[in-house]
Amino acid sequence: MKKILVLCTGNSCRSQIAEGYLRHFGGDDVEVFSAGVETHGVNPRAVATMKEDGIDISGHTSNNLNEYRHLLFDYILTVCDHASEVCPVFPGNAIRVHQNFPDPAKATGSEEDIQASFREVREQVKQFCREWILSIC
Repeated sequence: MKKILVLCTGNSCRSQIAEGYLRHFGGDDVEVFSAGVETHGVNPRAVATMKEDGIDISGHTSNNLNEYRHLLFDYILTVCDHASEVCPVFPGNAIRVHQNFPDPAKATGSEEDIQASFREVREQVKQFCREWILSIC
């Protein structure tokens, strides 16, 4: 079983979405955690956007990366440039993987525009997670 930690800045959108898809696509072959450099709470729009695609992340919590410093991971996936730049060294030999995604929480405009941004990022994360998990499992 591969143990994966997904990191972003606030553990509110991108890392939560990635955690949901990695669990979905990886099934019993993975154990997935997500955390942030900071904790901003799980974004309700991220929850709603994932629900549209049949993935329930409503039970996820926003966690700080320090909560997982004692665990050994096979992979650490950073999903934003900021998290990649400040990611600390974890014990063990975790392979670091980086894929930057836009932050949908920074979207502006009408409600439709913001929802469209969340859906676009969701699809980008979904595609990456599906392809990446197949390459490691």
